Amino acid sequence: MDQRNLTLLTDLYELTMMQGYFKEKDANETVIFDMFYRNNPHGNGFAVCAGLEQVIEYIRDLHFDESDIDYLRGVGIFEEDFLDYLRDFRFSGDIYAIPEGTVVFPREPLVKVIAPIMQAQLVETALLNIINHQSLIATKTERIVYAAKGDGVMEFGLRRAQGPDAGTYGARAAMIAGCIGTSNVLCGKMFDVPVKGTHAHSWIMSFPDELTAFRTYAKLYPSACILLVDTYDTLNSGIPNAIQVFKEMKNAGIPLTFYGIRLDSGDLAYLSKKAKKMLDAAGFSDAVISASNDLDEYLIDSLKMQGATINSWGVGTNLITAKDCPSFGGVYKLAAVKDKSTGSFIPKIKLSENAEKITNPGNKTIQRIYDKETGKIIADLICLVGETFDTSHSLLLFDPIETWKKTMLAPGTYTMRELLVPIFLKGECVYETPKVMDIQAYCRQELDTLWDESKRLVNPHKVHVDLSHELWHMKNQLLDTYHRK
Repeated sequence: MDQRNLTLLTDLYELTMMQGYFKEKDANETVIFDMFYRNNPHGNGFAVCAGLEQVIEYIRDLHFDESDIDYLRGVGIFEEDFLDYLRDFRFSGDIYAIPEGTVVFPREPLVKVIAPIMQAQLVETALLNIINHQSLIATKTERIVYAAKGDGVMEFGLRRAQGPDAGTYGARAAMIAGCIGTSNVLCGKMFDVPVKGTHAHSWIMSFPDELTAFRTYAKLYPSACILLVDTYDTLNSGIPNAIQVFKEMKNAGIPLTFYGIRLDSGDLAYLSKKAKKMLDAAGFSDAVISASNDLDEYLIDSLKMQGATINSWGVGTNLITAKDCPSFGGVYKLAAVKDKSTGSFIPKIKLSENAEKITNPGNKTIQRIYDKETGKIIADLICLVGETFDTSHSLLLFDPIETWKKTMLAPGTYTMRELLVPIFLKGECVYETPKVMDIQAYCRQELDTLWDESKRLVNPHKVHVDLSHELWHMKNQLLDTYHRK
């Protein structure tokens, strides 16, 4: 997937609104849009954000070439003066974002765009497409890795993904969230991540017998010899033949550095326990017992509870498609418009009968609050840019809807960190994207800041996302203004 011009990766209404702004408004009017989500996917206690690198690539290459202009002319609703304007279109605004691999929570801005209204409007669709997809897969992967309790999890989903992009960028997100490798070779090349794999049943079936197939594979790949044992009869054929090959390798002086078996069907708990006994009895107690076969976090967790002796997991369909939750649900909402006369931002709010859909207005940032002793997250505080906090003073946190729910943090008991960092300033990228494996290491540190209660797969503890007093007051003033109309 070489660099592609994704400028037209947008919904038509973004372009019709752009022409409307061009014709009827000041096209250079500066606005703020926030990208956020409302509910954690998969019933999780948090999400893992991912996709920022691809957003950066998209913004850097944002332009309308002549073929784009010709196509839009053929649509029949765009006028020539607007099409002429698009010829010199480039992004010239600011973007702030939460770095990839960070654990995030509902309603807080993952990305903030400050730009002329036409630019900020155009990038909505692609930004949501990229961040929603990779954050969804990263969050699903984290759940699977958590269920594996330290065992290696390999991403094996390319053939079941919804197309090449979903397979490749989904694998990237899976690596960020903790997979030890992917079967996707293109992902390995593009993002410098480990690629892993064994062989298929067709390899076994192409030889006269299973033992010959195993011997041949071991000869070719002695340092990575994982044998698929369920083609014919797992307990009576596959495992005994694998043990035979391991004995032959050992007798020939071939180091058994990374070796073992893979189970891809049947009762994985029962078969793995039987396999472990057979391998131990033969002197191969350090052999890997790998499993695949439509795994997800719930099945892995169940197998662990049943005492399965599996210590390596290959997960495909349920990971790469986020099968139980097909959408991340991120949205992109106008938060403020710049007043030309004063240079300050006029806050904007979207109202709804549903309290969760009422947006948070203004130019905002996020302060993450940690327990000083444990380093664990206490809460996130959405506040206005320019607000200052002193950790040597007490801090009152309150639920922005059920305001009687309050917590007072004592002086010196907490620390704070601002989450949003500058990505583009005046159209120039000022952020250096880390390598995927470095993002994975950062993500692992992020996960360590969560309390165990927030990580559990079912009914996790809710991490509070509160509003500062100034932001809460601004929001309620706007609500009162609209209610008086």
